[in-house]
Amino acid sequence: MRGAFDGSLRYSALVLLVALLFATPAFAEKRVALVVGNSAYQNVTRLDNPRSDAALMAETLAGLGFTLIGGRAQLDLDKPAMDIAVQNFGRQVQGADVALFYYAGHGVQVSGSNYLVPVSANPVREADVDFQMVDVNLVLRQMQGSGTRLNMVILDACRNNPFGARGLRASDGGLAQMRAPEGTLISYATQPGNVALDGTDGHSPYTKALATTIKQAGLDIFQTFNQVGLAVKRQTGGSQQPWVSSSPIDGNFYFVPPAPAPQQVAVAPQPEPLTSTLRPDPDRTPIKDPILLRELSDRLFELNYDPEPIDSKNGMRVAISKFQEKVKMTPTGDATEGVLTRLRKMEDLKPWGSIVYGPDSDKWGMSWNHSSRRAAIDDALKNCGTSKCPMELSFYGARCGAFAISDKSWSLVQRDTVQRARDAALDECGKAGKSCRIIGAVCADGSGR
Repeated sequence: MRGAFDGSLRYSALVLLVALLFATPAFAEKRVALVVGNSAYQNVTRLDNPRSDAALMAETLAGLGFTLIGGRAQLDLDKPAMDIAVQNFGRQVQGADVALFYYAGHGVQVSGSNYLVPVSANPVREADVDFQMVDVNLVLRQMQGSGTRLNMVILDACRNNPFGARGLRASDGGLAQMRAPEGTLISYATQPGNVALDGTDGHSPYTKALATTIKQAGLDIFQTFNQVGLAVKRQTGGSQQPWVSSSPIDGNFYFVPPAPAPQQVAVAPQPEPLTSTLRPDPDRTPIKDPILLRELSDRLFELNYDPEPIDSKNGMRVAISKFQEKVKMTPTGDATEGVLTRLRKMEDLKPWGSIVYGPDSDKWGMSWNHSSRRAAIDDALKNCGTSKCPMELSFYGARCGAFAISDKSWSLVQRDTVQRARDAALDECGKAGKSCRIIGAVCADGSGR
């Protein structure tokens, strides 16, 4: 009996060990990260948050199984120190599964190339940048040929060119878009050519959203950066929209893998109605249920992707394609479960404002501070009475709209401030050659009237 008991005990221990190994796949990967944050610039404007941003990212990544170059965030590096850190990174990613480079600080583009700015940099001409700054392509080359299956480059470095007033005028605003090498994803804090915010609460909007999102279990790499982009867009009222450039990536990657499904006694699965739950990764599964198609149309409408004109066979496809482009999906225009899944996950955008106009009746209406687009339109239409006002401009968050008119033309325009909306509306309306006037302007929250 004792021998049988001991054998059973050893077998149970073996089963438990195997289960534990399969339950923790994140720690089976070798993950290596270099995290750099430059704030204390010696010759140009200091930045408030990159040091704390880098410290936050280093702490977060270490908790997710990444080995950090230098054991911590590398802060306020001059050019020689940055060169050494990048070179050490290139050595230590050899044979790793995942390599990640994160940088917060000043970054500039010169002649279409992106450069990270050490704290000692002081260029006075374009030819100085190769000697005083770090080309992002140098970081990419350190990753290539290392045997990693996934490389990530994360750049919270799209702030204004700090050298524009000091002689280096070859730089454009923001960073240039780069082609991602094989197995690589590049994430920018904002769109190429645009400028990102440094933040006012100790962290940049981008890094704050990134550090929060990568700790969520079950998000693959593309879902992760899509969620980061949506969070930053909402937090900044649409003024900053992160951008991703990626080549095809083999397999799935999770910063935190999905929780293992509990083992259950096998029973015949009960089909669950599609109207309540959608299957994972359903990008290619078409929706044919008319109830779901109606929901898809309504959600597109509420996010300002109009499935219009209603009588057009291609109206829905055009709206879906525009939405897919925004969330980094292939713009197929197909109504799929994947599109509806993403729409369901998006939070409501508010407040909403709307301006409507009827060219035939010369009636118009304006509303603001509503919880949905449809409510804003309905309120604005009240001023039209029984007349039709089919022309509509709706806007949300920090956006503002303006309505300009003359006896020959009219225009409805939205911008990020009410004054810019007014100016743009007058310019657009005035293209007909007549002097125009503003008859209505407001921001979504009711300001600027």
